[in-house]
Amino acid sequence: MSITDEELALTAAQAGAAVVRSMWGTSLTRFAKSADDFATVADIEAEKAILDVIRTARPDDAVTGEESGRTGRDGAERMWLVDPLCGTRNYAARTMLVAVNVALRVGSTITAAACADPFAGEVFWTDGVHAYVRRDAVDEPLTPSAESRLVDVNLDPPFPNAPDFLAARLLADPSFAERFHPRVVSTTLAVAWVATGRRAAYVTDGRLRDSVHFASGIALCQAAGCVVTGIHGEPLHTGAGGLVVAADRETHTALLEIIARAHR
Repeated sequence: MSITDEELALTAAQAGAAVVRSMWGTSLTRFAKSADDFATVADIEAEKAILDVIRTARPDDAVTGEESGRTGRDGAERMWLVDPLCGTRNYAARTMLVAVNVALRVGSTITAAACADPFAGEVFWTDGVHAYVRRDAVDEPLTPSAESRLVDVNLDPPFPNAPDFLAARLLADPSFAERFHPRVVSTTLAVAWVATGRRAAYVTDGRLRDSVHFASGIALCQAAGCVVTGIHGEPLHTGAGGLVVAADRETHTALLEIIARAHR
């Protein structure tokens, strides 16, 4: 293993991001995944590029890809989680809000992860202990901040806890509007932004254990020192599930109070 896991995650995410950039603005063939979901040829090709990097360096590791599914030995201790283009609808509509996510789970812990922004030329990454952003081959530590008061709320289905929890109800609560400003980016790049200080918090419903969409962003936020729990403040991946990640304890507490009030 001549390359570290964190450098491999970085390299793989950058390989996927290069494909995403190169195919930007082209006529994209779409592949239906369900009645209301699709992938594009850019998703497919970016995932191929990422998997080529991982399999060359770690041929014995298992991989779960958003487009290709799971490959590798059953019960493998090491599992790579790959989302080659998070924000496919944005990308297909020529909106430059997307992310390329690569994470490594060893046992039950994400030990390395990278989230690349193909158009900003940034890769947010963690070795499982510290979190950084790499720009032009230079790494800078990530510092969360709630100063912006911007909270991204994921309004995309599915909503497994409805009607007991609906993220949209936050937006209708007067105390949310008094304290925060909502955003809907529709890509998990916004989760990484909490670690950077560009967002005060992020809220979503969902079953997120081993999620190719969320694993990288959650790992980045945890390493950066954010407060990360389920939607009711319980430990991550327990209880109702979901995610409330906040730059600081005060912001996190305020969001949990609003969630509780909005869902009485």
